[in-house]
Formats: sequence, C-alpha cells, structure tokens
Amino acid sequence: MEEARTVLDRLARIERLRSEGAAPETLLDELRRLVAEAETWVEAEREGGAAAAAVEHCREALRGAHAMM
Repeated sequence: MEEARTVLDRLARIERLRSEGAAPETLLDELRRLVAEAETWVEAEREGGAAAAAVEHCREALRGAHAMM
C-alpha cells in the first residue's frame, strides 16, 4: 500500500508542477521517477492488476513527453 501512495503522491506533484508552468525537463524527470516508482509498486503486488495498468499509463505518458520535446 505504501508503494501505491508513493505513486499517487508523485502524480499530484507532477500535476502541481505542470499547473505552475514547470520546465519540460523538470516534468520529464518527474515522469521518469514516476515510472520507477510504479514499477516498484508492481513488484510489491506480485499479481500486477491496478499496478501493472498504472505502469503502462506512466510509460505512455513518458513516451508522450518525449514526443513533445
């Protein structure tokens, strides 16, 4: 459960930074951290489920961020 909270906290931080107009490089760094934290969540759950879907969503967001740069 701690891993899920970490992911949710990172998502909130990213949203706050985005709304404050953070530099793309800052957001990209946060997205990379989000993916790593989501992968840790998947490993902790063992069965995947919601965590696996979250990791895929994070990966898609990271790909989209790369495409925008």
